[in-house]
Amino acid sequence: MARRYQRLNALAVSQAKVPGLYPDGDGLYLQVARTGSKSWVLRYRLNGRKTPRDMGLGPVRLVSLSEARGKAQEARRLLLEKIDPLEQRRHARAQRAADAAGTISFREAADRYVKAQAPGWKNEKHKDQWETTLDRYVHPVVGTLPVNLVEIGHVMKILEPIWTVKTETASRVRGRIEAVLDWAAAHGYRKGDNPARWKGQLEVLLPAPAKVARVKHHPALPYKELPDFIRLLRNQEGVGALALEFTILTAARTGETIGASWEEMDLTERVWIVPAERIKAGREHRVPLSYRAVEILRIMRDMRVSDFVFPGLRKGKPLSNMTMLGVLKRMGCGHLTTHGFRSSFRDWAAECTNYPGEMAEMALAHTIGNKVEAAYRRGDLFDRRRQMMRDFAAYCGGSGQAVAD
Repeated sequence: MARRYQRLNALAVSQAKVPGLYPDGDGLYLQVARTGSKSWVLRYRLNGRKTPRDMGLGPVRLVSLSEARGKAQEARRLLLEKIDPLEQRRHARAQRAADAAGTISFREAADRYVKAQAPGWKNEKHKDQWETTLDRYVHPVVGTLPVNLVEIGHVMKILEPIWTVKTETASRVRGRIEAVLDWAAAHGYRKGDNPARWKGQLEVLLPAPAKVARVKHHPALPYKELPDFIRLLRNQEGVGALALEFTILTAARTGETIGASWEEMDLTERVWIVPAERIKAGREHRVPLSYRAVEILRIMRDMRVSDFVFPGLRKGKPLSNMTMLGVLKRMGCGHLTTHGFRSSFRDWAAECTNYPGEMAEMALAHTIGNKVEAAYRRGDLFDRRRQMMRDFAAYCGGSGQAVAD
């Protein structure tokens, strides 16, 4: 049977007396309350919700049948774009209230903060992470609220559901709320204490993050097992296996390897120069390349298909960050992570060599104390690091004895 639309007319509306819902069609209803009052309601579902939502469109004494149909039609257009008309209306009301109060909504404050700070962030991914966490956890609670009205109760409503189950994420969310509110205060949009501040405020309401969840370190292979592992790795085929071995031999991060381009490589001088924007510490990092690392690069150069040293399956794209993990799984080492091999290198340097710990930290591109760093950047630091990486490559690929390449 075909669906019927515009079932009601002015006479039916005036004569409706029994409490209940009278359908006009396509979700629009005349609602008669037990008190006899009449109003318009649009009932709809969005994003697969099982429970429908009811949106009031106004009382019959103020909104005619034709006007109610017009309002319902506007709401349906929003639904067609996957926009919840109720949320849209609440946002508009909050924005009007914020404008009248001479302030802005939390969402607008957050957007302005991100826009102002993003140029100073290392990469686009950081901006995406900010926006994603705010959209998921924060804006549903306070997004439309004038930023000067955000209180500690709102912050707790955001944090409590995730504080013990997603502690690291919750801690970042708290810090981001605090930063946005500090920005709003600095621009005169709010006054008083920051309700997202940890010290002296949230610390008395929530358990310390360190007590809720222990830091989980990346599973690492014991350094004594590296030679046997490398031997098995070299029996694996494909770009992923070569990328994994290169990552191990250079003590690099996964992102540094998969993002490596040919312009960063100098095979003659045997050095890989990773630009500052691709390094966590934000400073250019020179990586001395052992003979085996250069050999891997020559293999990849012979099959070069893009500007990336380790190309992915999609044209012009680098290797997926899951590819090296896939190699580990094929080898029966799915319990390990690529990042964990950096710990293997660090343990090898501490247990098997006399190289200063600060030098090993620099090989990992870690930030170390300024005085120590200044001392170790003088003289032959790079040459000594080159010898250290030679020794590490020899340990991984041979009997464990250091040899010159």
